[in-house]
Amino acid sequence: MAPTYPFSETDGLTLDPTYERLRRDEPVSRVTYPYGGEGWLVTTYDETKFVLGDPRFSRARTVGQDVPRMQPLIAPGGSILTHDGADHARMRRLVSKAFTVRRIEELRPRAQQITDELLDHLANPGDLVEGFSMPFPVTVICELLGVPFEDRDDFRTWSNQVLATVGGYTPEEAMQGFQKLHAYFTELVAKRRANPADDLMGALVIARDDDDRLSEEELVRFGITLLVAGHETTANMIANSVVVLLEHPDEAKSLRENPDKLPNAVEELLRYIPLGSGAGFTRIATEDVQVGNALVKEGDAVLVVASSANRDATTYAHADELDLDREVGQHLQFGHGIHFCLGSQLARMELQVALGTLLRRMPGLRLAEPVEFRRGSLVRGPVRLPVAW
Repeated sequence: MAPTYPFSETDGLTLDPTYERLRRDEPVSRVTYPYGGEGWLVTTYDETKFVLGDPRFSRARTVGQDVPRMQPLIAPGGSILTHDGADHARMRRLVSKAFTVRRIEELRPRAQQITDELLDHLANPGDLVEGFSMPFPVTVICELLGVPFEDRDDFRTWSNQVLATVGGYTPEEAMQGFQKLHAYFTELVAKRRANPADDLMGALVIARDDDDRLSEEELVRFGITLLVAGHETTANMIANSVVVLLEHPDEAKSLRENPDKLPNAVEELLRYIPLGSGAGFTRIATEDVQVGNALVKEGDAVLVVASSANRDATTYAHADELDLDREVGQHLQFGHGIHFCLGSQLARMELQVALGTLLRRMPGLRLAEPVEFRRGSLVRGPVRLPVAW
């Protein structure tokens, strides 16, 4: 039987040393996943980029199937995450204008205002997760989508259930979380029809009702995807970045003194920090494909580990070291190919605003207590981040 994956329980922001061995000796290897049995695991940069960019690896073939995967939840259809080709392009075009560089830059002043207001009210000492890193991106995505901020506790709970891996919520609880989100957005769509609004959900309702460019199910699941992806990843990335900068005080000091380095520093943090707790979404080979050292057969499941690929020493010198002056190039934190993260520019802007403001306003920022990281989730991040300054 192929080795069990993940190789060990997620430990903070530490990568299991098995990844380094696999990158060197067996970049594409057979493993047994927590759900769905055996599949291929890809750990190197070039092979990861190849799989993500090649249309012969299908996300649509996973819909409703008990495929090898990290999550208990079987992939439902109707989502931009589970469409290939023309269907994916159709859905992406509907929202791409909301996430252009120009549109995101227009949001920057509001993001700065939200940041300043939250930090004005942050207790000293206090929890940076509950007081800032979570409510900041939640507020931004709620305003962008048109989701009531006061519902945040509910949809955060449901999001955590949906993002569960082994050791987190049960398969039944994961499905319950998805069903709750589905019911929530079904109701929100009905409200938008009754009372149109100038927000992203309002625009998607128009695309469904006036132009027939979305099915009703696609409309609801689009909202779910944008909400979950729009706050969970960024919130945890902000908190993780603070932890890493506090662990590298010389790098933090240099960045504080040279704020113009912030955009590149954010790219290095995105490369360096293993945000995912393991392999990403499953893809199914639609024909036999040679991937590195392995012949992947038609119907085989393939999962890539972006966090491992971003530490590939053949792509990045001293890959396990944080170097905020590094010329990062194209890291794979946001993926590659047609499923490249739609919200990448929003996440970059939010990270720049959040980290730049923290460095400027709180030069004495330090941990007040040891950090406890979440377990049993696709996304790594602190449960709490007790800080003082």
